[in-house]
Amino acid sequence: MKAILALEDGKIFKGESFGADGERCGECVFNTSMAGYQEILTDPSYKGQIVTMTYPLIGNYGVNDEDVESRKPFVEGFVVKEYSKTFSNWRSKRSLGDYLKENNIIGIEGVDTRSLTLHIRQAGAMKAVISTTDPSAESLVRKAKASPGLLGIDLVKEVSCEKKYEWNDSGRYKVVVLDCGVKFNVLRELAGNNCKVVVVPARSTAKEIMELKPDGVLLSNGPGDPAALPYIVETVRGLIGKVPIFGICLGHQMLARAMGGKTYKLKFGHHGGNQPVKDLKTGKVAISVQNHGFCADINTLNKKEVELTHINLNDDTLEGMRHRKLPIFSVQFHPEASPGPHDAEYLFGKFVKLMKK
Repeated sequence: MKAILALEDGKIFKGESFGADGERCGECVFNTSMAGYQEILTDPSYKGQIVTMTYPLIGNYGVNDEDVESRKPFVEGFVVKEYSKTFSNWRSKRSLGDYLKENNIIGIEGVDTRSLTLHIRQAGAMKAVISTTDPSAESLVRKAKASPGLLGIDLVKEVSCEKKYEWNDSGRYKVVVLDCGVKFNVLRELAGNNCKVVVVPARSTAKEIMELKPDGVLLSNGPGDPAALPYIVETVRGLIGKVPIFGICLGHQMLARAMGGKTYKLKFGHHGGNQPVKDLKTGKVAISVQNHGFCADINTLNKKEVELTHINLNDDTLEGMRHRKLPIFSVQFHPEASPGPHDAEYLFGKFVKLMKK
């Protein structure tokens, strides 16, 4: 079956469908990871986005039941150069195409993903429509232009858990995770660092969180525009000074806004497992996993209270910070590394040390 990807600026990419039938809108971005497509599909931070893989061959090891990062895939669409109909891995249970069909995700193959990626790099991430039902390019471009996009939209409410739950039942330190779209490997890393993990909905208040008597609070990753989440900023503001806090990705942005900073949209975002991040204290460079389209503005943070700890070596954007007096720190990248390099896993140990103190 034919499929079409239409961008709001009129650019059209045609290919073949290998997932579900239908039509979806979302922001079109590219991911530079060479493996880990199942973890990417199930990362809640991709809610509202159509993901293009820059690596040309996708689907060759199928899909298994272990490598999921949330309860279901959250991408709006999946774009690849070549879909591998033949898959081989000792853990695989089904093909990628079948997995997309089961979860009502549209996939399109046969697209010149190099051309699409270069276009996004030059023009920026933009609204798009992916369709197997409408053959009219002009119609799809109109739909892309009329779609809501990400700015000012609260997508966290669509990915957060509905009620509190315990991830594990033992651990020296009790950590409450504010679920803005948390990845399972964040919870696994905490559990592996002697933490008892309790996950609460994004709508939870600071009072409700503190009533759980946590040793620390983790502000999770999640999708969309941080400026559309004033209720989470209010919660974070109410936690500052009361408990050790560790922010990841969207959690980092929420923390920046709670401490008086601002956020802004990046041209095409950071998505992939090869982003170089420099630790400003040690001078060491780590290769990090990232997935975000928005960023905390370095110039709006109070440097008397906040110390910048990491920067992105590709574009000098803010990648990490810590409070100079309080046990609070955050990073823009994903230290849980699923998929991706494990250079930044040590940050979970750093969080435990803060709670231990």
